[in-house]
Amino acid sequence: MILLALLVFGDDTLLQLIWDLMYKEHHVLLVSPHWTVCAAFFTHLIFSAPFMLLDLLSPHARWIQKYRMHGEVVALHQWFRCACRIFWKYMVGVLPLTAFFLSVRRSQFPERAPSSFLAFSECISCMLMFDTLFFMFHYTIHKFSWLFHNVHRIHHLNRDTFALAAQDSSISELLFLQALAFISAMLVGCHPLSEILFHLVNTWMAVEDHCGYDFPWALHRLLPCFSGAPHHLAHHQQFKGNFAPYFRHWDCIFGTSLHIQRNKGNKQ
Repeated sequence: MILLALLVFGDDTLLQLIWDLMYKEHHVLLVSPHWTVCAAFFTHLIFSAPFMLLDLLSPHARWIQKYRMHGEVVALHQWFRCACRIFWKYMVGVLPLTAFFLSVRRSQFPERAPSSFLAFSECISCMLMFDTLFFMFHYTIHKFSWLFHNVHRIHHLNRDTFALAAQDSSISELLFLQALAFISAMLVGCHPLSEILFHLVNTWMAVEDHCGYDFPWALHRLLPCFSGAPHHLAHHQQFKGNFAPYFRHWDCIFGTSLHIQRNKGNKQ
C-alpha cells in the first residue's frame, strides 16, 4: 500500500520509467507465464518473510508477543512445508492457468504508462471488483457442505493464521482465486501496469489478513473500511462470517459481520 501511495502522489515520470523498462527492454516479462508465476510466488514469499521473522523472534521478545492475536508460534518447519505445498500447486495448476489467460489477453500493449491517478483508480476498481467476486465465491462455498469439504476445508486447517497460509488451500480453490484476480482486471479493462500493481496489492492484502498480528499501524486501523487480520482470524476460528477479503461493506450489508475480540495488549 505504501507503493500504491507513492505512485499516486508521485510524479507520472516514475510510472513511465517503470513501464519503459518492462515494455521496451524486457517485453517478455509481460507475456511469459513462467516469469509471471515465479514472480507471483516469490512476491508472496517476500511479503510473508517479515512475519516469519517475527514468529521466530516472538518467543524472545515480549513486545512482539503483545501484538500476536493467538498464542501458538508457527515453527520454521511449518513455514517451509507450507511454502513447498504452495510451490507445487503453482507449478501444476497456476502455471497452466496463467498461460491460458495470457494467451487470450491482448498481445499489444500501449507505449505510454497510465497517469498516477489512473493507475490508482484502476487498482482500486480492481480491488472492489475482486472483493465482490470473492465475497460471492466465499459465501457460496461456506453455505454448501460439499463445496466446503472438497474445495475450502484445506485452507481452514490453519485455524491460527500465519502470513504464508494466505495461499495454503486446495489446488481448485487456488486456481479459482487466481482466475478471479485475472477476471477482475479484465472486467475493469485497466492498463497492464495498473493490473500488475493490483496483483501486488492483492498479494500484500492476503498476507496481511493472514499474518496473525494486529499492529497499531496496520491498514485496517488507519482506514476502518478495510477488514484486516483480526477480521479474518475471526473467520478462521468461527468458520462463518467475515467473507469479504478487503473491505467490510458486503459483510455489513448481508449481516455476516462477526464480533472481533482484540487481544489484551492491543485494544483500540
